[in-house]
Amino acid sequence: MADIKEKNQIENREIKTLDDEQRVKVLSPGMLVAKRFFRNRLALIGLIIIVAMFVFSFIGGVVSPYGEREVFRTYEIAQKDFAGVNVNKDYQYTDREGARFPALAKADMILAINQGETSFQSGGENYSLINEAEGFYQVVKRNDIATVMTVKGISSFNQVGETVITDAVKDAYADAFSNDKDSFRINGTTYVITQNGKLNVISEAEVISNVTTLIFNTYKKDTQLSGEFKLEAQRAMIAEKTSFHADNQNYTCERKKGSMSALFLVDGEEYASASHFNVRAISSDLFLPIDFKKEVENAVEQNQTKLEYQNENGETEVYTIERNNEQYTVKKEMSTQVNKTYEAPSLNHWLGTDGNGMDVITRLMYGGRISLLIGFVVVILEIVLGIAIGGIAGYFGGWLDSLLMRVVDIFNCIPGMPLYIILGAVMDFLKINPSIRIYFLCLILGILSWPQVARMVRGQILSLREQEFMIATEATGIRISRRIFKHLIPNVIPQLIVMATMGLGNVILMEATLSFFGLGVKYPFASWGNIVNAVNDIYVMTNFWFIWIPAGFLILITVLGFNFIGDGLRDAFDPKMKR
Repeated sequence: MADIKEKNQIENREIKTLDDEQRVKVLSPGMLVAKRFFRNRLALIGLIIIVAMFVFSFIGGVVSPYGEREVFRTYEIAQKDFAGVNVNKDYQYTDREGARFPALAKADMILAINQGETSFQSGGENYSLINEAEGFYQVVKRNDIATVMTVKGISSFNQVGETVITDAVKDAYADAFSNDKDSFRINGTTYVITQNGKLNVISEAEVISNVTTLIFNTYKKDTQLSGEFKLEAQRAMIAEKTSFHADNQNYTCERKKGSMSALFLVDGEEYASASHFNVRAISSDLFLPIDFKKEVENAVEQNQTKLEYQNENGETEVYTIERNNEQYTVKKEMSTQVNKTYEAPSLNHWLGTDGNGMDVITRLMYGGRISLLIGFVVVILEIVLGIAIGGIAGYFGGWLDSLLMRVVDIFNCIPGMPLYIILGAVMDFLKINPSIRIYFLCLILGILSWPQVARMVRGQILSLREQEFMIATEATGIRISRRIFKHLIPNVIPQLIVMATMGLGNVILMEATLSFFGLGVKYPFASWGNIVNAVNDIYVMTNFWFIWIPAGFLILITVLGFNFIGDGLRDAFDPKMKR
């Protein structure tokens, strides 16, 4: 009885074992590949990584409270350049009403001053310089009226032109000549003396322009100072007068002792000022009040580094004065809107902000989209091209195979990185839109990557086309395109899947490399490569780790995940793998 029971148990075990084997045998090839794939732990880890990357990139960007290009700003009190000050050495020109002093004549005038000459010619006109004081000249156009020959103190006058030489002119000339002066005035008319060989020439002078290194400022923004005012004001300063007359108006001159600065008043009200200091606003649309300029000048003369100024609203403003040789910069504390650059990780920004004030983790999410998208587009493009060219070459063989393989050899000989650099420079020169640039990048990477796929497909088809099932397709009259793409290519799909999966990681690395060198995806679009490229100096790299380490880590684990999946698929498609 016991022997019969034991025999039945053995038979049941045999039946059960046979059922398991039969159940495995009836699984489809796809199920067998899937079963082998999921048994591979590294392949499962790779699959989990890639799924996580897709969720992080495509879903994370949707749920993130920030936008890809959203810039975060804050207000800070900062010292900003407000005005510049320098001791003026450039000549300022004030042309007389109705007169014109051409630019070429100004250049010739400066040359004459540098050479110590008192007259010059320019554009066919004769000019003279009346030196009123150091850095202060009147430029006059000469009209010769007489020549003078002086022998043993006796002067002989010869009239030139129609102007009559009066005794007053002769006496004034004699006085100026004896005092070594080159000009004199009679009844409001200026005369200049020039030398022509042994003769002296007396000329009526038509004042063209006043030339000075002084800077004139007005208290009212729209006030225009005339040439006569500037001339008489400077003469009063030189003579240390307290008043002068110009433009039918009396003016009061207040000059600070030991300074070339002066204040001019009309009826006790401040009208204008003159100084050797040039105080100018940094911004062209900013008007500096004249009293502010005076305060700055006083501070510079006294070597002060701080200036407190009460503005028109009664508010006290603090300025800092910095000196660089003969240049001064006036800085003002101002509330300025600035980007939150390189802000440390916080509750609002889990990985901080980058150099543009954008949220790093949000940029990583959108950057993952671009990097993964480029990877898949490039792989699809290279597989399509590789299958088409490799399939035709492998099936037809002969001269067509040789021709297509030489094309493959040519593409294999193209140096990739130099070509990427050249094309990147061309796109930069043409200022290609960053969104269109992404598609060009995919196209370039795909075109240079298909030869490897074509060679693999050709080799597989060369071995498959001689098998019985292909002879059967030919015997049944199936058209050639159907034989290639319906019966041959499906038998190459497993190898293509493995190659595509492992190639995805290489494409992502290549995109990251090109973007790191500034040849790939451009700002404002984000990719993992150009996020790392933002860290382009050692200071940022060592002090702001939260910018580049997360992007580098994502590139690492994504490429590793695709490689794990590729290895798992390669083993799963291998028929020699143990079940």
